[in-house]
Amino acid sequence: MKNLLSILIAAFLLTACEKGKTTAVNGSDKADPAASESEWKPVDSATAMKAWMEYSTPGEMHKMLAKSDGIWTGETTMWMENGGKPMMSKSETINKMMYGGRYQISNHKGNFMGMPFEGMSIVGYDNSKKKFISTWIDNMGTGIMHGEGEWSPSTKSVEFKGKMTDPSRPGKDCDFREVFTFVDDNNQKLEMYGPDSKTGKEYKTMEIKYTRKK
Repeated sequence: MKNLLSILIAAFLLTACEKGKTTAVNGSDKADPAASESEWKPVDSATAMKAWMEYSTPGEMHKMLAKSDGIWTGETTMWMENGGKPMMSKSETINKMMYGGRYQISNHKGNFMGMPFEGMSIVGYDNSKKKFISTWIDNMGTGIMHGEGEWSPSTKSVEFKGKMTDPSRPGKDCDFREVFTFVDDNNQKLEMYGPDSKTGKEYKTMEIKYTRKK
């Protein structure tokens, strides 16, 4: 692992040096505010190695994720519009940590409006950003949802925020928000919020109550 990191760091430093040489040849004496803000700042190999090791080592947040490994049953309530009639369904989720305890992959199966539903999420904690990162795909779409959120010790929850494709407005994205609460070792809750298609105002679109299967 350490040898691999050394190779990666050396490659980054070499690329940075070559970039600096190219800039000098092309005339870096010209003032460019945008370029100066994004200018590469050299980092010595020892500092870079230490940062990479800290970035790649699973920590307490990863251990917390690992506690959710196993099979869970879900009771889903969904609203197609604000104030609309709730639709109920059930699902099953299998969580499993991967790549040495760095990420948790979750496979979901259930039904939606009488049709088979399958989805997969990958959740991890980015040691550098100090944030949880989440991606989601399913058989009801062709896009990939991506969200980021911080851990709240007081509420035992993570509030993910991101953007997702809005099929009703071709070529456009919309904001979404998810609150994932670790109620206790055997119960969890996911609340999802998005814009009402008529007004654009945020409302609660879905809630899933998870119970660990024994």
